[in-house]
Amino acid sequence: MTDQDTHNTRTEHDAHRAHGSHSWLMIACCIPMLVIAFALVLTGVASPGFIVAAIGCTLMMALMMRGMDHGGGDER
Repeated sequence: MTDQDTHNTRTEHDAHRAHGSHSWLMIACCIPMLVIAFALVLTGVASPGFIVAAIGCTLMMALMMRGMDHGGGDER
């Protein structure tokens, strides 16, 4: 294994880790929406169905982020 191979392997590993943290960041962006949805329902401004929609949106985001395939470098 040459130095270049070691560098490429390390770079691919770092890129994979960065993609994983990006997924968690995208899911974390849904937290304010959930907090607002619960606050609106608790204050009586919105119906409980609003929470169902907010949770559904978060689940769809999680499924989309999990299902995205960026190739992963396995095409060698």
